[in-house]
Amino acid sequence: MAALLLSAVVAGWLSMFEYCPFSSTRPTFAPPRDPIRSESDPLAGDALKRGLWSLDTVALRDFGIGRHRQVDDTPAGGGAGMVLRADVVAAALDAARATAAEAPAIYLSPRGEPLTQALVRDFAATPGLILLAGRFEGLDQRVVEARALREVSIGDYVLSGGELAAMVLIDAVVRLLPGVVGKAASLNEESFEAGLLEYPQYTRPREWEGVEIPQVLLSGDHKRIAEWRRAEAERITRERRPDLWRARGRKDK
Repeated sequence: MAALLLSAVVAGWLSMFEYCPFSSTRPTFAPPRDPIRSESDPLAGDALKRGLWSLDTVALRDFGIGRHRQVDDTPAGGGAGMVLRADVVAAALDAARATAAEAPAIYLSPRGEPLTQALVRDFAATPGLILLAGRFEGLDQRVVEARALREVSIGDYVLSGGELAAMVLIDAVVRLLPGVVGKAASLNEESFEAGLLEYPQYTRPREWEGVEIPQVLLSGDHKRIAEWRRAEAERITRERRPDLWRARGRKDK
């Protein structure tokens, strides 16, 4: 099984996460407790224990400038906040690339292209990723261009730092790795996989607070069940995500 390397650069630390080998490197100031390492995460945590992927961290401060290991500075042209230095981040990225030369470099940024399930699948199929998660006012544009960073956003909102965005991407990728999800076929019916949101799910009890499970799901007729689920997925997508529905229509033409 080929190695899949993920490196993520986050506000000061570099972590290495490997698809068993899948690895991720993320720089940040002080390595925080990685939620994805937690035993409370049954999916990624179990996969980690089984050696399906690994995660290590490297402090961005190790690449800082001067006696105080400075990693940021004031914005050129004035303004509030601080900007991560190009020389510091480039050094961290180059160190990550020393063990992941073929890995695409991703910069988690609010101005990036949206993270979609299709993009996650593309990432899961790569030999690895380097994830750069910014902080403060962002990252010096020169290193974005010089290191050919691909900017990706997890949504139209702003976080205090890119660590959470990096963890979202890592979790989304890890669950698609072979052996992580027990029934791989279940991944094919999730939201976004066919350009649709997922259909409603039901389980016991058969009747709850006066509401029964739709009779078609109890019929045992697999063809009718599949048709009902498809129709419900299309209805929900039209109502809640007209953008997905329009995009789906364009693909069908």
